[in-house]
Amino acid sequence: MKFVSYQHPELGERAGYLQHDHVLDLALAQGHAQEQGRCLSQRPLPVTMAGILELEGEGLQAARAIAEYTANTQVASLPFALPLERAQLLAPVPRPRSFRDFYAFEEHVKTARGRRGLEMVPEWYDFPVFYFSNHNAFVGTDALVERPAYTKWLDFELEIACVIGKTGRDIKASDAAQHIAGFAILNDWSARDVQREEVKVGLGPAKGKDFATSMGPYLLTLDELEDVRDGDRWNLEMTAKVNGQELSRGNFRTIYFSFADLIARASEGVTLYPGDVIGSGTVGTGCILELGTDVHRWLEPGDLVEMEIERLGVLRNTVKEEGGSGCAILS
Repeated sequence: MKFVSYQHPELGERAGYLQHDHVLDLALAQGHAQEQGRCLSQRPLPVTMAGILELEGEGLQAARAIAEYTANTQVASLPFALPLERAQLLAPVPRPRSFRDFYAFEEHVKTARGRRGLEMVPEWYDFPVFYFSNHNAFVGTDALVERPAYTKWLDFELEIACVIGKTGRDIKASDAAQHIAGFAILNDWSARDVQREEVKVGLGPAKGKDFATSMGPYLLTLDELEDVRDGDRWNLEMTAKVNGQELSRGNFRTIYFSFADLIARASEGVTLYPGDVIGSGTVGTGCILELGTDVHRWLEPGDLVEMEIERLGVLRNTVKEEGGSGCAILS
């Protein structure tokens, strides 16, 4: 199932799902199903994705039942269906409870450090590491992303995010999949000149990552990926383009620490909650810092960054100058 959050022209932020190139509003679809005598549940479904996730398995199960109700209908005739090209998609979870971003692809770490003349840190192989980033700075596909005035070295990062769908603490790696609501594409925008100075202090990154994180276009549930599953990894091609030029290509299955490992580490002595977001870190070749500015300059206003991951769709954003005007580019 493909879950989305979108901006309803009259009702504000809403949870929905994709079906046949339309966005269907979950709460409105439930009401319609009840009117038709096709929905046994009388408990109103929350109108936002955060609310649905907070119900844990019950919310996602109810959403699936609603999707089954509309599966064999003429979607365009439904009053709560909006053509995808007219929908303003937000990040699947617009305001996550928290955001932990890991550093889990060995190729990225080796290459990025090598470009700075540094060897691998031996401790990197001992356990997955992460930092907390700004969970209030998430945007969705087609949103404009401002280049902060304090940076000239703006970069993208091609990643995968998982959204937690079930509360857990001290989660075993073998049980981690039960806590994943789904996967989405993630772009961890980075101010590299600021980040370079911050990490010298021994903390951070902070302002180097503080301003924006893109996620979307939808949240895909794990049952949609069973045929490409390889143990606790998934065989999914990942690419990134700038202004139509492919710069990055990798595969999700090359991740050194699996998401099971990341969830186990994140939940050690700490409770994870529905709506928490966990990022994979950058896939090999997945950013300009790793590729080098001889391959591509730092990002500038007007640049279109498109990230595509098999099954997960395309996440696109255009860079603009901070405080500048402009309209989002809709596909």
